[in-house]
Amino acid sequence: MDWNRVEGNWKQFKGKIKEKWGQLTDDDLDQIAGRRDQLEGKLQERYGLSKDQVKKDIDDWYSSQK
Repeated sequence: MDWNRVEGNWKQFKGKIKEKWGQLTDDDLDQIAGRRDQLEGKLQERYGLSKDQVKKDIDDWYSSQK
């Protein structure tokens, strides 16, 4: 998986991420700034999910963006 695509186009992906994970605020998304590890941490914090579940959810979301 090439997460660089998301990092490079973060402004475009922010809206799609907010659609999928509506509990993330604009401030959260600005702080994440395309970094996957930051996104994983915020999703764990906001949704109370395990690290493995968050990784799977992000992988599934990313796969659907192609």
